[in-house]
Amino acid sequence: MKNKLSAIIIARNEEKEIRQCLESVAWADEIVLVDSESTDRTVEIARQFTDRVESRPFEGFTSQKQYATDLATGPWVLNIDADERVTPELREEIERVVDSDDSHDGYTLPRLTWYAGAFVRNAWFPDRKLRLFRKEKGKWKGGVVHEGMHVDGRVGELKTPLLHYSFRTISDHVQTIDRLTDYGAEDLARQNRGGSSWNLVIRPPSTFIKIYLIRKGFLDGWRGLVIALLSATHTMVKYSKARQLLDAKRNEGKSR
Repeated sequence: MKNKLSAIIIARNEEKEIRQCLESVAWADEIVLVDSESTDRTVEIARQFTDRVESRPFEGFTSQKQYATDLATGPWVLNIDADERVTPELREEIERVVDSDDSHDGYTLPRLTWYAGAFVRNAWFPDRKLRLFRKEKGKWKGGVVHEGMHVDGRVGELKTPLLHYSFRTISDHVQTIDRLTDYGAEDLARQNRGGSSWNLVIRPPSTFIKIYLIRKGFLDGWRGLVIALLSATHTMVKYSKARQLLDAKRNEGKSR
């Protein structure tokens, strides 16, 4: 590539996934990995691929990814997660646009998610994420969870999917729900949102309908049904936890 590309990754206790992730971006001019105090072999494995390994306490996905972006030295940055893989076909498309002289400052990538033994081609697809961007034009925004890249400029779309191995088993999904709903509830409570019981009445079934019917998750067979049900559960648990946090905050204020 004529233009230098920095691949950035944030990780914590990802020894089962990180090697394949790093192998998929080993072609990049630079790899920057920000580790959130892993207690397994994540850092040891990462150092086999790059000497740009930094450790810092986890302060939320937005903060971690912005820190990693700030460390990148290339004019172009590719962000991927430890459970994602760049295929040779996607690499070719990335190299082509990075070296082109068009006016785009960022690109979204479709993600194809592996779920309990198969790729899901409807419920969670295309699930586009803005992951390739000019460093000088990009800024991470959001709360502890649900981070998003904002590019001050023109954004295009890549066609080749980024492979996402997020949930190899149903148990992986259930465990992730508990962890991510903690972060999501904290974000809602911090903004004094999520206190209405209507969130528990309306939002979970809306999530199910969107994934199973509107996005045609039913075409993914039993996996699509499970994804829709657990996604609705995710929504319900997040707003329930937010309500609990808000109630605790109000009770604390009354006791003073």
